[in-house]
Amino acid sequence: MKNIKVVILCGGKGTRLREETEIKPKPLIEIGGRPILWHIMKIYSHYGFNRFVLCLGYKGAMIKEYLYHYHFVSNDFTIKLDEKRQVTFHRRNEEVDWEATVVDTGLNTLKGSRIKQIEKYIDSDIFLLTYGDGIADVDINAVIDFHKKSGCLATLTGVRPPSRFGDLVTNKGKVLTFTEKPQASAGLINGGFFVLNRGIFDYLTEDEKCDFENGALEKLAAEGKLAVYEHKGAWECMDTMRDSEYLNELWNNKKAFWKLWK
Repeated sequence: MKNIKVVILCGGKGTRLREETEIKPKPLIEIGGRPILWHIMKIYSHYGFNRFVLCLGYKGAMIKEYLYHYHFVSNDFTIKLDEKRQVTFHRRNEEVDWEATVVDTGLNTLKGSRIKQIEKYIDSDIFLLTYGDGIADVDINAVIDFHKKSGCLATLTGVRPPSRFGDLVTNKGKVLTFTEKPQASAGLINGGFFVLNRGIFDYLTEDEKCDFENGALEKLAAEGKLAVYEHKGAWECMDTMRDSEYLNELWNNKKAFWKLWK
């Protein structure tokens, strides 16, 4: 099961974080000196899921550079400034087992198309999917077990934060209706952290206008094939500068609820 891949959507422009995203993609905005992308990957890695597929778009080259030079940006080192430029690292980063496939999925592509484009990199019957801006103390193994028992094609993690996200109407662990980002919300909303069967690709196309929420998830809900795992713990999304400041405050005060690793 640990060979299941984790797909992370990293292509959006993050317009509500324009102060930061003018110069970097949203997944590279930092919490405690590390990109939120790293925090998300650490959550999955805590449960033994170390194979990632990143769907890139806006300023995706910066994410490629971050991963390619990860050993340098994550460690102290001494370099001899001669022709050989020998480097001695003074500590070893813990993420040696991580594997990341980075895929350019288009600048203005909607999420459904981004997911469809990475189909060839998925080599298991189920895979994991999440957004590049949400963190939680969610039990990934519990979500997978719930998904397998549900008999559904897709499972999303339902959470209960503010009303500015997708609204779910549920009954006995299944989603009856799905509405993305209503003006007002009550009850569970879409927190990401999906478990998906390969059959999800049949609901998607590579057309850049193919969306995931306003399309595939709505259809799956109507067909009774979308389940919801209710996460009763903490969840936050880095959607605005205020969110960024809040998450950094939690980290700096050692109250980061998503830090499941030691």
